[in-house]
Amino acid sequence: MNMPLTSPPLTSAPDVEPSRWHARLSLGLKRTARGTRVASAERFGPLHLQKPFYPEGPDLAHLYLLHPPGGMVSGDLLEIEARLDADTAALITTPGAGRVYRARPDRTLQHQRVTLEVGAGSSLEWLPLETILYPNARTRLEVEVALTGDARFIGWEVTSLGLPACGEDFAAGELHQRLQIRRDGRLLLREQLLLDEHSHAVLTGKAGLQGQPVTGLMVAGPFTPEQVEPLLEPLRACCEQDELLAGVSLSGEFLLIRTLGRCSEQARRCLEQCWGLIRPTLIGREACAPRIWAT
Repeated sequence: MNMPLTSPPLTSAPDVEPSRWHARLSLGLKRTARGTRVASAERFGPLHLQKPFYPEGPDLAHLYLLHPPGGMVSGDLLEIEARLDADTAALITTPGAGRVYRARPDRTLQHQRVTLEVGAGSSLEWLPLETILYPNARTRLEVEVALTGDARFIGWEVTSLGLPACGEDFAAGELHQRLQIRRDGRLLLREQLLLDEHSHAVLTGKAGLQGQPVTGLMVAGPFTPEQVEPLLEPLRACCEQDELLAGVSLSGEFLLIRTLGRCSEQARRCLEQCWGLIRPTLIGREACAPRIWAT
């Protein structure tokens, strides 16, 4: 879905209630005799699930999440939940970039909350396309992952701060972005980025984003030390790309790939290449990119 990369005008009559959409999509996946199937899909508001695809066979479902408005305005709340029963597998993505538009003068929060529960013996890949934060947006983006037993997870997030191609930065915007992963109730990983009026030095600081408007993060695991060691050098080589700052680190049982740059497509391409290296070891499958990525 193509949307204009310009901030919509701030116009609202004082006697009209500003629009606020609460949208919710809750998915339940189960193992059946025919493989992994969507057993339940409850929705409220403009969030939808396209028909599942099975390019890798019946045991792993490719799911496309659709948000017809294409972005969030002030007061919007998007809630996405996916619960995978034991011995299931799914890859979840989106057909286009998500957008968080410029906030209204009332500065009401634009909020997206994602909750992912992965049962024992299951794998989940959370691979949405990039999120574009328009100048002066005020947003909270949260991803909560709950693993059970030997469940495995690969997830990424690519975030464009402002509209760099149009010369519009994010100097006046606010962002609270957080990813948390727990296994059997125990916190294993927490990653967060906070940008507000008190912390905008992070945008330009050497210990921060170094003036680069596009950030990328991929998290994958849990790994054993024996699994991780052969991956490190190929991943580091994959991260050595012109005009892109990227690196590999290990946090407990999880591999982290971080990128900084000026192009969201380049960041996503790097993460996709790393995903192709990680996937066979962690999930036991060669990379199979969702066909929507090629459109």
